[in-house]
Amino acid sequence: MFLISAFSFHHSPLSSKTPGTSVSNLSSTRALRDVTEAHGQTYFASAVGEVNVVTKMKAENAVIGGEGNGGIIYPELHYGRDSLVGIALFLSLLAEKKMTVSQLRDSYPKYTISKNKIQLTPEIDVDNVLVKMAAKYAHEEVDTTDGVKIYIEKEWVHLRKSNTEPIIRIYSESENELKANKLALKIIEEIKGVI
Repeated sequence: MFLISAFSFHHSPLSSKTPGTSVSNLSSTRALRDVTEAHGQTYFASAVGEVNVVTKMKAENAVIGGEGNGGIIYPELHYGRDSLVGIALFLSLLAEKKMTVSQLRDSYPKYTISKNKIQLTPEIDVDNVLVKMAAKYAHEEVDTTDGVKIYIEKEWVHLRKSNTEPIIRIYSESENELKANKLALKIIEEIKGVI
């Protein structure tokens, strides 16, 4: 929420800020993309990890970025996660719009992320599973920057292999928890089918 609010503040006509692109990692909410595009700007996704977000921000000359955990990266000050900057921009937007926190929250797209994982046996080639899942959804928007992220209309699912154990992390997002969980379960069953 802080990242989305901070982006909105940065693009508010009342704030006289400079418009520009935004960046978040592939496992962050679609809401930033929606808000960015609603302001006529371009959104970019990066691999998970602060260093990857910063690298993408520099490459795209982004005005703001961050990850879903609330760590705002605001290049006007510095290229590091800074939750205090996010809080300051958030509070400034609240004061400017003269809204309550709940009113401000209700003004943004509403999505819910479900986090799951599927345990695999060590002999399963996780990379091959991800390639098969990307091929299965080739008719949709697929991003293979960091694992496989599949966009299905306003929903998405992000599959990432663990570097330390034989699991696939499955992040899914939809308009509510029930739909996000349903999407995750569908993908888990499909992964079991390609193993």
